[in-house]
Amino acid sequence: MPNNAVSPVASRYIVLFLTFYSIISKMANSYFQFKQFTVWQGQCAMKVGTDGVLLGAWTPVETARRILDVGTGTGLVALMLAQRSRAAVVALEIDPDAALQASENAARSPWKERIKVLQTDFRHYHSEQLFDVIVSNPPYFIASLPCPDGQRTAARHNGGLTYSELLQGVSALLTPEGFFTLIIPADVAERVIETARGSLLYPLRQLSVLTKPGGPPKRTLITFSFRKQECQSEELLTEIARHQYSEAYKALTKEYYLKM
Repeated sequence: MPNNAVSPVASRYIVLFLTFYSIISKMANSYFQFKQFTVWQGQCAMKVGTDGVLLGAWTPVETARRILDVGTGTGLVALMLAQRSRAAVVALEIDPDAALQASENAARSPWKERIKVLQTDFRHYHSEQLFDVIVSNPPYFIASLPCPDGQRTAARHNGGLTYSELLQGVSALLTPEGFFTLIIPADVAERVIETARGSLLYPLRQLSVLTKPGGPPKRTLITFSFRKQECQSEELLTEIARHQYSEAYKALTKEYYLKM
Protein backbone atom coordinates (compact mmCIF):
# COMPACT_ATOMS: atom_id res chain seq x y z
CA MET A 1 0.00 0.00 0.00
CA PRO A 2 1.46 3.45 -0.93
CA ASN A 3 2.47 5.68 1.98
CA ASN A 4 -0.22 8.22 1.15
CA ALA A 5 -3.00 5.66 0.66
CA VAL A 6 -5.89 5.43 3.12
CA SER A 7 -6.51 2.03 4.65
CA PRO A 8 -9.97 0.39 4.34
CA VAL A 9 -10.51 0.77 8.09
CA ALA A 10 -9.60 4.47 7.97
CA SER A 11 -11.89 4.92 4.97
CA ARG A 12 -14.80 3.45 6.90
CA TYR A 13 -14.13 5.81 9.82
CA ILE A 14 -14.00 8.76 7.45
CA VAL A 15 -17.34 7.76 5.91
CA LEU A 16 -18.87 7.32 9.36
CA PHE A 17 -17.54 10.69 10.49
CA LEU A 18 -18.89 12.49 7.41
CA THR A 19 -22.26 10.79 7.81
CA PHE A 20 -22.42 11.73 11.49
CA TYR A 21 -21.37 15.30 10.71
CA SER A 22 -24.06 15.56 8.03
CA ILE A 23 -26.74 14.34 10.46
CA ILE A 24 -25.63 16.76 13.17
CA SER A 25 -25.58 19.66 10.70
CA LYS A 26 -29.10 18.89 9.52
CA MET A 27 -30.31 18.65 13.11
CA ALA A 28 -28.70 22.01 13.93
CA ASN A 29 -30.39 23.63 10.92
CA SER A 30 -33.78 22.03 11.64
CA TYR A 31 -34.66 24.49 14.39
CA PHE A 32 -33.95 28.04 15.53
CA GLN A 33 -33.99 28.85 19.24
CA PHE A 34 -35.31 32.22 20.40
CA LYS A 35 -35.55 33.51 23.97
CA GLN A 36 -39.14 32.38 24.59
CA PHE A 37 -39.86 29.88 21.81
CA THR A 38 -38.31 27.47 19.32
CA VAL A 39 -39.02 27.42 15.60
CA TRP A 40 -38.67 23.99 14.00
CA GLN A 41 -38.26 24.38 10.24
CA GLY A 42 -37.22 21.11 8.65
CA GLN A 43 -40.47 20.80 6.68
CA CYS A 44 -40.57 24.42 5.49
CA ALA A 45 -39.16 25.68 2.20
CA MET A 46 -38.31 29.08 3.67
CA LYS A 47 -36.32 28.98 6.89
CA VAL A 48 -36.05 31.55 9.67
CA GLY A 49 -34.47 34.68 8.22
CA THR A 50 -33.90 38.36 8.83
CA ASP A 51 -36.99 39.38 6.83
CA GLY A 52 -39.36 37.56 9.15
CA VAL A 53 -37.56 38.74 12.27
CA LEU A 54 -37.72 42.35 11.09
CA LEU A 55 -41.44 42.06 10.35
CA GLY A 56 -42.19 40.48 13.71
CA ALA A 57 -40.12 43.00 15.66
CA TRP A 58 -41.13 46.20 13.82
CA THR A 59 -44.90 45.71 13.56
CA PRO A 60 -46.81 47.54 16.35
CA VAL A 61 -49.27 45.15 18.02
CA GLU A 62 -49.42 46.16 21.68
CA THR A 63 -53.12 47.14 21.58
CA ALA A 64 -54.25 44.59 18.97
CA ARG A 65 -57.01 42.15 19.83
CA ARG A 66 -56.96 40.15 16.59
CA ILE A 67 -53.95 39.59 14.31
CA LEU A 68 -53.76 37.89 10.91
CA ASP A 69 -50.46 36.56 9.52
CA VAL A 70 -50.69 35.90 5.77
CA GLY A 71 -48.20 33.27 4.59
CA THR A 72 -46.89 32.28 8.00
CA GLY A 73 -44.36 29.66 6.83
CA THR A 74 -42.73 28.33 10.00
CA GLY A 75 -45.05 30.45 12.15
CA LEU A 76 -42.16 32.73 13.17
CA VAL A 77 -43.95 36.08 12.79
CA ALA A 78 -47.13 34.79 14.43
CA LEU A 79 -45.08 33.63 17.42
CA MET A 80 -43.20 36.93 17.65
CA LEU A 81 -46.41 38.95 17.60
CA ALA A 82 -48.07 36.67 20.15
CA GLN A 83 -45.10 37.27 22.45
CA ARG A 84 -45.60 41.05 22.31
CA SER A 85 -49.37 41.15 22.58
CA ARG A 86 -52.44 39.56 24.13
CA ALA A 87 -54.12 39.18 20.77
CA ALA A 88 -55.65 36.13 19.18
CA VAL A 89 -53.48 35.28 16.17
CA VAL A 90 -54.68 33.56 13.00
CA ALA A 91 -51.85 32.34 10.76
CA LEU A 92 -52.55 31.29 7.16
CA GLU A 93 -50.27 29.02 5.12
CA ILE A 94 -51.02 27.47 1.74
CA ASP A 95 -48.34 24.74 1.85
CA PRO A 96 -49.56 21.67 3.82
CA ASP A 97 -46.13 20.70 5.21
CA ALA A 98 -45.33 24.24 6.34
CA ALA A 99 -48.80 24.65 7.86
CA LEU A 100 -48.37 21.46 9.85
CA GLN A 101 -44.97 22.56 11.11
CA ALA A 102 -46.27 26.02 12.01
CA SER A 103 -49.10 24.35 13.96
CA GLU A 104 -46.58 22.23 15.84
CA ASN A 105 -44.41 25.27 16.59
CA ALA A 106 -47.43 27.14 17.92
CA ALA A 107 -48.52 24.14 20.01
CA ARG A 108 -45.07 24.02 21.68
CA SER A 109 -45.11 27.74 22.47
CA PRO A 110 -46.33 29.58 25.59
CA TRP A 111 -49.15 31.10 23.49
CA LYS A 112 -50.64 27.92 22.04
CA GLU A 113 -54.13 28.93 23.20
CA ARG A 114 -53.96 32.18 21.21
CA ILE A 115 -52.46 31.02 17.88
CA LYS A 116 -54.54 29.22 15.25
CA VAL A 117 -52.83 28.01 12.07
CA LEU A 118 -55.00 27.36 9.01
CA GLN A 119 -53.83 25.59 5.86
CA THR A 120 -55.59 27.65 3.20
CA ASP A 121 -55.13 29.97 0.25
CA PHE A 122 -55.51 33.60 1.36
CA ARG A 123 -57.51 34.33 -1.79
CA HIS A 124 -60.22 31.95 -0.52
CA TYR A 125 -60.10 32.95 3.14
CA HIS A 126 -63.12 34.59 4.79
CA SER A 127 -63.63 35.74 8.36
CA GLU A 128 -66.72 37.06 10.10
CA GLN A 129 -64.49 39.06 12.43
CA LEU A 130 -62.12 41.74 11.18
CA PHE A 131 -58.49 42.11 12.26
CA ASP A 132 -56.79 45.03 14.02
CA VAL A 133 -53.40 44.07 12.59
CA ILE A 134 -52.53 42.13 9.43
CA VAL A 135 -48.95 41.22 8.52
CA SER A 136 -47.33 39.48 5.58
CA ASN A 137 -43.91 38.46 4.33
CA PRO A 138 -45.28 37.81 0.82
CA PRO A 139 -43.75 35.92 -2.12
CA TYR A 140 -40.99 37.91 -3.76
CA PHE A 141 -38.28 37.78 -6.45
CA ILE A 142 -41.08 38.30 -8.96
CA ALA A 143 -38.63 39.02 -11.81
CA SER A 144 -36.29 36.10 -11.16
CA LEU A 145 -36.39 32.58 -12.55
CA PRO A 146 -38.43 29.98 -10.65
CA CYS A 147 -36.59 27.52 -8.41
CA PRO A 148 -36.39 23.84 -9.41
CA ASP A 149 -37.89 23.02 -5.99
CA GLY A 150 -41.64 23.48 -6.40
CA GLN A 151 -42.27 24.08 -2.68
CA ARG A 152 -39.54 26.71 -2.51
CA THR A 153 -40.82 28.30 -5.72
CA ALA A 154 -44.29 28.76 -4.19
CA ALA A 155 -42.78 30.26 -1.06
CA ARG A 156 -40.39 32.65 -2.84
CA HIS A 157 -42.10 33.70 -6.04
CA ASN A 158 -45.11 35.85 -6.70
CA GLY A 159 -46.56 33.39 -9.19
CA GLY A 160 -49.67 32.69 -7.13
CA LEU A 161 -50.79 35.45 -4.80
CA THR A 162 -50.13 38.86 -6.38
CA TYR A 163 -49.59 42.12 -4.52
CA SER A 164 -52.92 43.36 -5.88
CA GLU A 165 -54.76 40.28 -4.56
CA LEU A 166 -52.98 40.54 -1.23
CA LEU A 167 -53.91 44.21 -0.79
CA GLN A 168 -57.51 43.70 -1.88
CA GLY A 169 -57.87 40.85 0.60
CA VAL A 170 -56.31 42.89 3.39
CA SER A 171 -58.65 45.80 2.68
CA ALA A 172 -61.65 43.49 3.16
CA LEU A 173 -60.36 41.98 6.43
CA LEU A 174 -58.93 45.03 8.22
CA THR A 175 -60.84 47.05 10.82
CA PRO A 176 -61.41 50.74 9.95
CA GLU A 177 -58.69 51.76 12.43
CA GLY A 178 -56.45 48.77 11.69
CA PHE A 179 -52.92 48.50 10.28
CA PHE A 180 -51.33 46.29 7.64
CA THR A 181 -47.56 45.78 7.65
CA LEU A 182 -45.50 43.88 5.11
CA ILE A 183 -41.86 43.46 4.10
CA ILE A 184 -40.92 43.55 0.42
CA PRO A 185 -37.87 44.10 -1.81
CA ALA A 186 -37.01 47.80 -1.81
CA ASP A 187 -37.20 48.06 -5.59
CA VAL A 188 -40.94 47.26 -5.66
CA ALA A 189 -41.96 49.55 -2.80
CA GLU A 190 -43.31 52.35 -4.98
CA ARG A 191 -45.25 49.87 -7.11
CA VAL A 192 -46.83 48.34 -4.01
CA ILE A 193 -47.71 51.77 -2.58
CA GLU A 194 -49.39 52.72 -5.85
CA THR A 195 -51.26 49.41 -5.98
CA ALA A 196 -52.39 49.85 -2.36
CA ARG A 197 -54.15 53.10 -3.21
CA GLY A 198 -56.55 51.11 -5.37
CA SER A 199 -57.61 49.27 -2.20
CA LEU A 200 -57.84 52.56 -0.23
CA LEU A 201 -54.72 51.72 1.79
CA TYR A 202 -52.12 54.43 2.37
CA PRO A 203 -48.57 54.28 3.76
CA LEU A 204 -48.28 55.37 7.38
CA ARG A 205 -44.72 54.25 8.23
CA GLN A 206 -41.89 53.07 6.01
CA LEU A 207 -38.57 51.52 7.03
CA SER A 208 -35.76 51.13 4.50
CA VAL A 209 -33.42 48.28 5.47
CA LEU A 210 -29.72 48.51 4.57
CA THR A 211 -27.55 45.42 4.96
CA LYS A 212 -24.18 47.22 4.84
CA PRO A 213 -22.94 50.78 5.43
CA GLY A 214 -23.31 52.94 2.35
CA GLY A 215 -25.25 50.29 0.45
CA PRO A 216 -28.69 50.71 -1.11
CA PRO A 217 -31.80 49.52 0.75
CA LYS A 218 -32.50 45.82 0.17
CA ARG A 219 -35.85 45.53 1.93
CA THR A 220 -38.65 47.91 2.82
CA LEU A 221 -41.22 47.51 5.58
CA ILE A 222 -44.42 49.52 5.14
CA THR A 223 -47.37 49.95 7.46
CA PHE A 224 -50.62 50.86 5.69
CA SER A 225 -53.89 52.18 7.06
CA PHE A 226 -57.14 53.56 5.64
CA ARG A 227 -56.15 57.07 6.77
CA LYS A 228 -54.42 59.48 4.42
CA GLN A 229 -51.58 61.22 6.22
CA GLU A 230 -47.89 61.97 5.85
CA CYS A 231 -45.77 58.82 5.84
CA GLN A 232 -42.98 58.62 8.43
CA SER A 233 -39.81 57.36 6.74
CA GLU A 234 -36.89 55.74 8.58
CA GLU A 235 -33.74 53.76 7.80
CA LEU A 236 -32.23 50.77 9.57
CA LEU A 237 -28.73 49.37 9.05
CA THR A 238 -28.66 45.71 10.09
CA GLU A 239 -24.89 45.03 9.99
CA ILE A 240 -21.87 47.32 10.33
CA ALA A 241 -19.65 44.43 9.12
CA ARG A 242 -20.09 40.76 8.35
CA HIS A 243 -21.90 39.17 11.35
CA GLN A 244 -21.48 42.40 13.35
CA TYR A 245 -24.98 43.70 13.97
CA SER A 246 -25.72 47.38 14.42
CA GLU A 247 -26.88 48.74 17.77
CA ALA A 248 -30.19 49.75 16.17
CA TYR A 249 -30.84 46.20 14.95
CA LYS A 250 -29.88 44.77 18.34
CA ALA A 251 -32.28 47.15 20.08
CA LEU A 252 -35.11 46.23 17.71
CA THR A 253 -34.70 42.47 18.15
CA LYS A 254 -33.43 42.19 21.72
CA GLU A 255 -36.68 40.63 22.98
CA TYR A 256 -36.17 37.65 20.68
CA TYR A 257 -32.60 36.63 19.87
CA LEU A 258 -30.76 34.48 22.41
CA LYS A 259 -27.38 35.85 21.41
CA MET A 260 -27.14 39.32 19.95
